[in-house]
Amino acid sequence: MLNGIHHVAIICADYPRSKAFYTQVLGLKIIAEHYRQARDSYKLDLALPDGSQIELFSFNGAPPRPSYPEAQGLRHLAFKVDDINSVVVHLQQNNISVEPVRIDEYTGKYYTFFSDPDGLPLELYQLN
Repeated sequence: MLNGIHHVAIICADYPRSKAFYTQVLGLKIIAEHYRQARDSYKLDLALPDGSQIELFSFNGAPPRPSYPEAQGLRHLAFKVDDINSVVVHLQQNNISVEPVRIDEYTGKYYTFFSDPDGLPLELYQLN
């Protein structure tokens, strides 16, 4: 019935800052960018290499997302990577704080967490 994830929608507090983070730091490709005048809002469609997408929205006055302590609902967004250590170094070189790399006790795979400019928890997960 379901074939995969098409997109994940994220609402940001500072559109230029988040756009730079997702495109320049994380390297996602811009598919389309729209300014919606009636809402005074941006919608940015970003592509990941596997075809999935992130929709980045700006909405004036949107409340901050509770992250800590963890709230009910979406917990985090995880990205597949081939070499977790090289991605960690890249993030750190861009002044992004990254938690120590750990090993998933059930799968034996490497993973770690970092946050986007609004504190949204993001995960790196090495498949091999």
